[in-house]
This record gives sequence, structure tokens and C-alpha cells, in this order.
Amino acid sequence: MTGYEARRNAMVESQLRPNEVTDIGLLAAMRSLPRERFVPEALQGLAYMDEDIQVLPAREGGAARFLLSPMVQARLIQLAEITADETVLDLGCATGYSTAILARLATHVVGVEPEPALAETAKSNLRALGLANVDIVAGSLTEPPASPGEGHEKGHGPYDVIVIEGSVPEVPEGVLAQLKEGGRLIAVLTRAPNMRQGKAYLFVRVDGEARGVAQFDAGASPLPGFAPAPTFSF
Repeated sequence: MTGYEARRNAMVESQLRPNEVTDIGLLAAMRSLPRERFVPEALQGLAYMDEDIQVLPAREGGAARFLLSPMVQARLIQLAEITADETVLDLGCATGYSTAILARLATHVVGVEPEPALAETAKSNLRALGLANVDIVAGSLTEPPASPGEGHEKGHGPYDVIVIEGSVPEVPEGVLAQLKEGGRLIAVLTRAPNMRQGKAYLFVRVDGEARGVAQFDAGASPLPGFAPAPTFSF
């Protein structure tokens, strides 16, 4: 067993299982996927720590980007109860780690990433792992593409599952509208933009309406692009 394999096993046994992650397929995916591939080379030694890990630094006009901590990532995905015949939309996929996990659980995954450099990295990582049931799209998180084969125009889905990879103050109606009937959306909602601590929510579309219920406390680095539009008063 290599050093990274040992760290993956330790991650599963010390971070995931003690925190109510029990889904066998999900545990197997996270035990086998090389998380170190998805982080900058200088940080590969920290790839399995129980914290968010930065994959793109903040720069003028852009916020820093992170992978979710393994525990929060796993609990969010488990909450979605993904089945092997479903199509998943992964919003804010960054370098593709979350997309790789989802690809092990679903029939097809569309990862959307607004940072072109991260999108290219995600494509390279997923290609190197031989994951053929994924598409990476460089584009808007709040106007994601239609799912393959549905015959809908861009921005009209629908998907069985949508996962938002970071904390957001709200889920836009345009994103919720991309859920199929019975579809689920998973997100960490916070009280204001740029907050980290919040609650994991599960939204389910029933009778044409998507309703969300808080599930557990969760910390996640903010995902830019979801701040509500400013309002003005006179």
C-alpha cells in the first residue's frame, strides 16, 4: 500500500465513517479516487486533511476556490441518494474531484466550472482517470447547461440531482428549475454571501415545486456567483 492509499483509508475510517457516512458505493469511490491528483502539487501532502483545500488563490476580480473537506463532501453527496441510472449536475466542480466521485455513482455527470483554467484541469484529471461518463463545461453556475439527450435549450435541464460545491446565500430559481420531478438539489446555505458556516439543505421537486429542508450543520468555503442581486430603495 502506498502512502497516499494509506491516507485514503485513514480518511474513510477516521473522517467519513465516524460522521455517519455509510453509503457503500460512496465510501468505495472516496477510498479509491486519488484526491491528491486534484490539488496543486505543493499541497498534495495535505490532500486528505479534514479541511477545505485551496485549488485557486484569490486574485483581483476573483475569489479563491476550494475543494470541500472530505467529510462535508461525502455527507452532501450521501444526502442526494444518487442511483446508477441518474444524471447529475455538479456546480462549481473546480478541479473535478467531486465530479469524479459522482461519476462513480451516476450514469452521467455534467460538471460546470466558471474558471477556464480550473475547467481545463478538471477535464485533464478526469480523462487521466478514464472516466468517460462526464462532461466538463466552462460556464455560468447560475445558468447551467441542459442535461445531455433531453432536447432542451441551455438553461432548462432537467437533472435528477444537482450538487452545489460550496456555501451560497441562496439557490436561484433558475437552478432549481433544472430539477426533474422528484429531483434533489444539495447545497450549504448561509445567511449572507462569503460566509462559511451554514446548514446543508436538501431540496426536492414535488408537484412542480422545489422545497428545501435543513439537514445538518455544515461548513463550506463560499462559492462565488450566487450572491443575490442588490436592491435599491429611495
